[in-house]
Amino acid sequence: MADDLPPLAPKPPPERLSGGAWLIIVFLVLLLIASLAGFVSVFLVGRFPVISMHGWIAMGLGTVLSLALGFGLMWLSFYSSRHGFDDRADPGRKRPESH
Repeated sequence: MADDLPPLAPKPPPERLSGGAWLIIVFLVLLLIASLAGFVSVFLVGRFPVISMHGWIAMGLGTVLSLALGFGLMWLSFYSSRHGFDDRADPGRKRPESH
């Protein structure tokens, strides 16, 4: 059955990153370093923040609701795209053929 498949096309050479892409990468790495430094300074130096039970509940609910909102919006975008609702927004755009 594998013999019936057409041969694979050769992979194109990888493209080099532009200056803007490198700038974004450097910014994100610096942001990661700053957040890790903040974590170390707050939690590992010994000044633990005191959070009440109400604070933990609020933080947990905020986390769960934020994740639910993010998952729900992503699901809606995929659902809209797969069921043709996006076609009405741009009627001149052709849908790619699905195999």
